[in-house]
Amino acid sequence: MEIPAIADISSKLAKEFNIRKQQAGNVVELIDEGNTVPFIARYRKEATGGLSDDILRDLCDRLAYLRNLDERKNEVIRLIDEQGKLTEELQKEILKAEVLQRVEDLYKPFKQKKSTRASKAREKGLEPLAVILLAQEQNAGSTEDAAKINQVLAEPYIKEELGVASAEEALAGACDIIAEIIADDPDIIAAIREKTISSGILETEAADSEEKTVYDMYYGKSEAVAKIPNHRILAVNRGEKEKKLKIKLVAPVDSIIEYINSAIIKNERSSSLYLLQETAKDAYKRLISPSIEREVRNMLTERAETEAIKIFAKNTEKLLMTPPVNGARIIAIDPGFRTGCKVAVINDTGKLLAYTTVYPTEPKKDISGTEATLDKLINKYNINTIVIGNGTASRETEEVVAGFLAKSNHDVQYTIVNEAGASVYSASELASKEYPELDVTTRGAMSLGRRLQDPLAELVKISPKSIGVGQYQHDINQNALEGALKNVVENCVNRVGVDLNTASPSLLSYIAGVSKTIADNIVKHREENGKFEERKQLLKVAKLGPKTYNQCVGFMRIQGGKNPLDATSVHPESYEAAKKMMEKLDLQASSIGKADVNAIDLKIKSMYKREAKPLVAMAEDLGVGAITLSDIIEEIKKPARDPRDSAPPVIFRNDVKKFEDLKEGMELTGTVRNVVDFGAFIDIGIKNDGLVHISQMSDKFIKHPMDVVSVGDTVEVTILSIDYDKERVGLSMRRKGNVK
Repeated sequence: MEIPAIADISSKLAKEFNIRKQQAGNVVELIDEGNTVPFIARYRKEATGGLSDDILRDLCDRLAYLRNLDERKNEVIRLIDEQGKLTEELQKEILKAEVLQRVEDLYKPFKQKKSTRASKAREKGLEPLAVILLAQEQNAGSTEDAAKINQVLAEPYIKEELGVASAEEALAGACDIIAEIIADDPDIIAAIREKTISSGILETEAADSEEKTVYDMYYGKSEAVAKIPNHRILAVNRGEKEKKLKIKLVAPVDSIIEYINSAIIKNERSSSLYLLQETAKDAYKRLISPSIEREVRNMLTERAETEAIKIFAKNTEKLLMTPPVNGARIIAIDPGFRTGCKVAVINDTGKLLAYTTVYPTEPKKDISGTEATLDKLINKYNINTIVIGNGTASRETEEVVAGFLAKSNHDVQYTIVNEAGASVYSASELASKEYPELDVTTRGAMSLGRRLQDPLAELVKISPKSIGVGQYQHDINQNALEGALKNVVENCVNRVGVDLNTASPSLLSYIAGVSKTIADNIVKHREENGKFEERKQLLKVAKLGPKTYNQCVGFMRIQGGKNPLDATSVHPESYEAAKKMMEKLDLQASSIGKADVNAIDLKIKSMYKREAKPLVAMAEDLGVGAITLSDIIEEIKKPARDPRDSAPPVIFRNDVKKFEDLKEGMELTGTVRNVVDFGAFIDIGIKNDGLVHISQMSDKFIKHPMDVVSVGDTVEVTILSIDYDKERVGLSMRRKGNVK
């Protein structure tokens, strides 16, 4: 039988993403040509209608799924056809399937199986008897009559040479075949799956009732499968993995058995009624229930992981897009107790000037020595900012620094930096390669300072999993997590762009089309030949061909180069149009970045005053799209505008909060460090962040904490509760009169 052509994927994508079919088709074509998402999002807006990089990535993922679905459909059709069992109706059902699960359900009866009770019964010649019992054509007035009729029906199949010694054995074998038929029925399986999801209960209990664990709150708990929150799924999964919890999925068995009976029983007076009813129970308990339970558990885990990855990605994006602090000359302090606090001094370009160790904390508590060292470094290097890591001994170190600044005349501010992942970077092969002469602790302190100067450039050196803005990141699918976070970092780096003459290999490797090898080659070329003076010199870099050049060049900037447009995000393919536009508007190259916004717009309107859409008219004259021309004009007005400029600024502090000073009802200002399903963790100046539970985030109902806050936000909070033993603080963001 001829297999029909693959369905029109563009139409499906257009419908799902609520875009025009032409848009969807253009995106598919651009992806198939090997273009990267950042390149498509930034330089192919005419084709995509200006779709964002996030939407394009979702569309790309969906395209891959739909293509995989179509491939699987055709493969299943081929495999069934090769068995000579493909019917027109079955083929239509397979082609109509919207999800892979449905395709697999339809294929299940035709899959090669290992030896089963049903396959053994078929070998004994009992399949015709199973067909007779399922046909339900023999009526019986009583249970005794039914037994006699079934005995008579089974007698022809008693064959001792095949291992069928009695009518009872024949009937049992036939029922095994019927049980497998039920378990292989795609409609029955789909209905049971839906019933289990909609009405099932997930029960959790202690693996050892005598043992106290962090999972105490889940002991003896039950929750509807359809309503269990994602973070709880991940939590109980971890508890089960650690053998601290037992998890049981309780399905609505009576309802399911009733449904199976309604699906297979067509004659309530049939002699095989009782046999079929018992077979329905056996089919569910032995063949269906275990696989459905696995499927539902996997579905819950996949759903929870998908949401956790999405939250992690959003948090990571917010952290990476924290605004850089320009002009900061920094003393960076990595706090510690016994081994002291490591100090690194860096200038406003991130160059290491000096490093040392101070001991302001226990056991030495050399406060006067620390103050003398800080005073000397501030004076010598004209320091204007002190950065303190938020880990061990942070609060104690902060107290010394704040006290020193309060009694000194230095015009210096200080802030706390999240040091998650700093130790990972400082001990990494990359850090050793960058600073082979420095020890691990000095690299860590220097990294903290650079996080303030340019968070994006520094954080790309660390695996996103290590920067502390997710939930259960070590429990979820690592490949999916790595892929999602790589996409986030790539989006951020390409949105901001990089300075081709200063960017590290780590930063360059996230530029569209640039591999780690090419990134290293760019830096090597720079070191051997000096600064890049023109973008087109990239073509001289080893292994960087025309295709990669086209993808990456627009995201790379050259300050003070031969061509002023190289300092903008205008792509070289649009240089000719940009030059013609500037000539038309009588703008010189020196006007880039200094052009009067209103003047450009007014000139265009004046030149095309008879046109309803002046910009569109100019674009047609220049041979470019209107969206591209608009982007060129924006770049002429403000070259390589940093999207991080619109983010909230870093909060500097000149106070200190001891844990012992905190009191219930106290009002504080804090910074959002992490957002999870159940709330947000807030830095309020103590070692451990305080938690605002989702119920305390707003006076109105909210579905998710991200509806209210993002990583890096500054928020006003009230202390609800204090656990002095565990040093935990419960916070509220609700209006004071509504706090409970």
